[in-house]
Amino acid sequence: MRWLPSNLRTRLTFWYVGVLAVLLLVYAAIVFAFQYAVLTKQIVHDEIQDVVTAEGLLYFDYAGTLQLRQDYYSRPQSRLLVDRLMEVRDSSGRVLYRSPTLGNMSLGGPVRAGEGDVDFNERLVRLADGTHVLLISHIHGMNGQQLLIRLAYSMAPLRARMIQFLVVLLIAIPVALLIAGAAGQAIAKRALRPVEEMAMRAEGITAKNLHDRLEVVNPEDELGQLALVFNHLLDRLEQSFEQLQRFTADAAHELRTPIAALRTIGEVALQDESGDEVCKEALSSILEETSRLSETVDALLLLARAETTQGGQEPEAWPLQSLVDEVLNLLEVLIEEKGLLVVQDGEAIGRRSVRADRGLLRIALMNVIHNAVKFSPRDGSLRIGYALCDTDSQAIQVAVEDSGPGIANGEHKRVFDRFFTSSTRDTIAHTGTGLGLSVSKLVIERIGGTIHFDSAAEVGARCVICLPEASSSE
Repeated sequence: MRWLPSNLRTRLTFWYVGVLAVLLLVYAAIVFAFQYAVLTKQIVHDEIQDVVTAEGLLYFDYAGTLQLRQDYYSRPQSRLLVDRLMEVRDSSGRVLYRSPTLGNMSLGGPVRAGEGDVDFNERLVRLADGTHVLLISHIHGMNGQQLLIRLAYSMAPLRARMIQFLVVLLIAIPVALLIAGAAGQAIAKRALRPVEEMAMRAEGITAKNLHDRLEVVNPEDELGQLALVFNHLLDRLEQSFEQLQRFTADAAHELRTPIAALRTIGEVALQDESGDEVCKEALSSILEETSRLSETVDALLLLARAETTQGGQEPEAWPLQSLVDEVLNLLEVLIEEKGLLVVQDGEAIGRRSVRADRGLLRIALMNVIHNAVKFSPRDGSLRIGYALCDTDSQAIQVAVEDSGPGIANGEHKRVFDRFFTSSTRDTIAHTGTGLGLSVSKLVIERIGGTIHFDSAAEVGARCVICLPEASSSE
């Protein structure tokens, strides 16, 4: 709403005063109507009492004229009738008595059909002079005649009283709203003061002091929960920033090493004049270092792709074993060169489908299986088993177990860190970028799976992957 103030404190005060104004107006209307009804009912009650009193004072004189008894003027209750408007008619509608105050004005006009037959009839009437009165009609039997007695009170005093009451309300409500607005502004300012302090504290947090956190006064209220959520965000930012710093340092180190090697080889080749053989060796070394550098860059690009997207294509259902077989076919030359025995268990479960990006999942499996092949000794074995995950029957497990030196205790989680090199397996092979398992972990987690190593040093390494099973409709 554009017409609302932009300041939150003012908006809260505005809504508070607005709601209070509506409630006060509704309350005032109800009280006004109730007061009017009560006073009107009191007038009707008084009129009924006056009618009963008048019935006891009326009589016919010797000439047949309707008169009031002499104590009309002597009794205090009877004297009140002097100021009342009263009219008495016979059954034909002829006026038998009329208060002097009325003069020639009729009180209620011609007799209505059924008027006064049942108890006391009441209605609002406007006299000829414009006066509004509340009229009570009642039939009274006297000397064999049915007399219609009409008695009325002017509504002017009631209306004057109600106008006074309305004026009081019109003055009191704005004053109450002004007081409520001032109080609401103060309360809102005090309530939002922690937010202002949080904003000032958050504004002062930069890359140099990511360890700073917002103060949590009361973790149970909304502001405390907001501060906790923001602190959790800062925790993740600090962790990501530290990972980025480590990654940058590791990447710089990994890229500097082959570049320095290339430079050294080139300088040596330029200084040596022995002939073509030295140049060939230099070129061979350059190609080897260039290949390693290219693998590192490709792995970095793949990590960036996996971190910023969910994959190159929409996830689909793919038989898990068929993906593993594709990877084994790609590694067939390396497997045969090392004379490895490949054994697959639980193929019935392996034929089930998982839901993932085929390209990314194949890369993740390639890194894991290639890692197992690389660290397996010659004439060793490579075992791939399929089963249902223990923690989730809707997930399929594929375990890749090699016969290499295994992973040292304490390094099972660190092997997924970027550029990490195992203390036990580094003695077998020095090649690689140190990014393959990092890529696999990121891809597996992106598709809703898990990956971990379950091994002990010198007894082989067992990598366990759990992948979400595709539904039967896919």
